[in-house]
Amino acid sequence: MTTAASALQPIFIGGAWRPGRGAPVVSVNPVDGSVNASLAGADASDVAEAVERGVAAMHAPAWRNLLPHERARIIRRIGDGIAAETETLALLQLRDNGKPLYETRGLVISAANTFGFFASALETLESEVTPSRGAFLTLTTYQPLGVVGAITPWNSPIASEAQKVAPALAAGCAVVLKPSELTPLLALELGRIAQAAGLPDGLLSVVPGTGAVAGAALVAHPDVRKISFTGGTETGRAIARAAADKLMPLTLELGGKSPTIVFADADLDIAINGVLFGIFSSQGQSCIAGSRLFVQRAIYATFVERLVARAKQLRVGDPLDPQTHLGPLISAPQRAKVESYVELARAEGGRILCGGRRPEGAAFANGTFYEPTIVEGLSNRSRVCQEEIFGPVLVVLPFDDEADVIAQANDTVYGLACGIWTGDYKRAWRVGTAIAAGTLWINTYKQFSISTPFAGAKASGMGVEKGRTGIRSYQQEQSVYWGLDEQPNPWANAPQ
Repeated sequence: MTTAASALQPIFIGGAWRPGRGAPVVSVNPVDGSVNASLAGADASDVAEAVERGVAAMHAPAWRNLLPHERARIIRRIGDGIAAETETLALLQLRDNGKPLYETRGLVISAANTFGFFASALETLESEVTPSRGAFLTLTTYQPLGVVGAITPWNSPIASEAQKVAPALAAGCAVVLKPSELTPLLALELGRIAQAAGLPDGLLSVVPGTGAVAGAALVAHPDVRKISFTGGTETGRAIARAAADKLMPLTLELGGKSPTIVFADADLDIAINGVLFGIFSSQGQSCIAGSRLFVQRAIYATFVERLVARAKQLRVGDPLDPQTHLGPLISAPQRAKVESYVELARAEGGRILCGGRRPEGAAFANGTFYEPTIVEGLSNRSRVCQEEIFGPVLVVLPFDDEADVIAQANDTVYGLACGIWTGDYKRAWRVGTAIAAGTLWINTYKQFSISTPFAGAKASGMGVEKGRTGIRSYQQEQSVYWGLDEQPNPWANAPQ
């Protein structure tokens, strides 16, 4: 696809809107394949300029000398600006990545609330006065790390970006934000809203571009003091290797193959709806999607039959239609990847209980739609059960007892999330605490609060996002010793 240079939209660097120097970045509507916008993408020189402007802005008195409540006031205004444009931003995100309107609206509201939360948290954060061990006062203060690189994925624009930008600004840092090249539009809108809210120029730059160019330049830049990345595990490993040479801290929120577990004593109606939401909302394009379903053998046949019947009633279609459950997948390559895994499931001996194909009809001809798919008959060691598909594909497996399901649930390199459905609170605690997962849901799934920390275990990531500690992850502790002794240190006295 080619676009005239004169038609390319600008990007946001150091408070200025100007064309990037890199290859064009094109936002495509996955509903019908139409072009939303073509941008002048960022190259390594654009990233370097954004970092340079960030360093200067961080150390300028207009930001460095602000008291916490003054900084919080600006951050809160950014959230208010997002909230004031909820419907416009939700519709823009719908065109950018194809999620149904109820989801994109929720993500915009979440982003607004994220800025509000971190503004409030900043005003109430306290330093520590530690127990003294001598004739001195000891305390801890916190200083901003420096310029932060935030690299966000295409599945939840603006919400993911807010979860990185808001705490980093609250910490006193400057942020260079690199959104996915597939969904660049919401990040640029965030730059516009932040500028209008009075954020000093240079504290936020937005550099849309490929990971191989803009992302790599951001990770490698010597003045970038932290990377916060959400995306695939292999990319996260590559970032970690590069960061090791710089001794640079990271927050990595990576892939998942999360188990959901239904015991025989569960409320089946609640469990069925929760399981369907956990895997098929967002078209399954979610790192915390509950993509492996373990059902206790005593209810397996009944539960799966009811689950499949309900899955067949889910509506795939226009994300603007309030009756739609699943919109299109993000792109044709992503759909092809999902299709390849369904074919692999068949080759591995799996039985397709529903879905497993593209929906038919003129309304789907130009989009990247795929039906919700449920597979059974596979071993937990099959590739389809071990590898992240990132699409609307659920594998169901039976289990016998707690020991069996704990072993199977933990038999994966990932450890992002887990869901448990049971009426026995003691069982929920026993099983939940035995499974390696950063987030545990009991009789619910895929619920979030910005005030609650979010992290992954094993190959699902490192570091913490959200919560009050989210601000501290962008700061460096500084220990202060304040001498109170009235007498000079005797060490330097002349010998007697």
